[in-house]
Amino acid sequence: MRGAHLVGSVNLPTAEDTFRTVAAHAGTHLKRIPDGEVGERFHWIMFQGQYFEAVAGLVRVPIAPIPVAGFDARPHVLDGSVPADELVFGELGYAAAAAASYADFARLRTEGAIPATTRFQVCLPTPLAPVMAFVVPELRAAVYPAYEAAMVREIEAIVAAVPAADLAIQLDLASEFAFIEGANLGAGPSRAWFAPEGSTDAAPVVAGCVELAARVASTVPEGVELGFHLCYGDIAEKHFVEPADTRRLVDVANGLAAAVTRDVAWFHLPVPIERDDVDYVAPLAELTIDPATELYLGVVHHEDGVEGAQRRLAAATQVLGRGFGVGTECGFGRGPSERTGPLLDVHTAVARAW
Repeated sequence: MRGAHLVGSVNLPTAEDTFRTVAAHAGTHLKRIPDGEVGERFHWIMFQGQYFEAVAGLVRVPIAPIPVAGFDARPHVLDGSVPADELVFGELGYAAAAAASYADFARLRTEGAIPATTRFQVCLPTPLAPVMAFVVPELRAAVYPAYEAAMVREIEAIVAAVPAADLAIQLDLASEFAFIEGANLGAGPSRAWFAPEGSTDAAPVVAGCVELAARVASTVPEGVELGFHLCYGDIAEKHFVEPADTRRLVDVANGLAAAVTRDVAWFHLPVPIERDDVDYVAPLAELTIDPATELYLGVVHHEDGVEGAQRRLAAATQVLGRGFGVGTECGFGRGPSERTGPLLDVHTAVARAW
């Protein structure tokens, strides 16, 4: 397996613009095309704050709004009117967006603008990420089940709207690595509610993250492709922590491969721009994912293009041989739109040479 993979976000105005541009620049090297996470989804999960605010029983903390890309990032607390175990989230916006984008995708594929065998890719955060972002730490454990149930309903609605043979669902794990690494995102080290009190051991945090993600992933029915994007964040095109190597990425991938109760079609793992050394990728030798599962490495960076990707590929081939594909380390929807076409061309050039 080679070829390329798009993580999700693409900086173009509409889903149709994304489909047409991606297909024209890189379509023959992609098995799946996302809609670019256009509209309110442009800044990953930040639009989800409004859906927390709409839940009876939840209220923003009473401080001045915290503006992030036009969204209010203030977290929520219980207001005392509804017990935590009776909270009910409504629709989260993901299924509605998928249904609208799929209509464009299907039409363009029928017209021949998209290759006939290409699947429509829907990218979703794991429930952990929005709960971490929009609930105060001491209440995350209590609110999580209600949000998880809502995300499962979104998946069910997406599956109902898009034929299984046309659909690929990707779950994005990013906040999980903030917990695993104890990253400081502005309020001290990130602590998972399921981590043993006072422990600095990453193993139980990895296990907890895997368990929660696998529970949601396992609700995606067979026939629909399922994949995972493992991520160290993309704040101003920088990770919240630079991984020392791929060890914890491998631990999570292996855990998911074992825990998810259905086939996994792909994993995508980041490769920082400065890491063209074998030490970074050496733990990939311990991957225990199914041989049929595709592996994509984020070796493509706009700063150094094809030449930089080839250096990072050279290191990875010493560990993996040539049985993997390429991509950027995260989505590129928050970069300038004029970069999109050239960056897609880099994917094509690397995939073709690879």
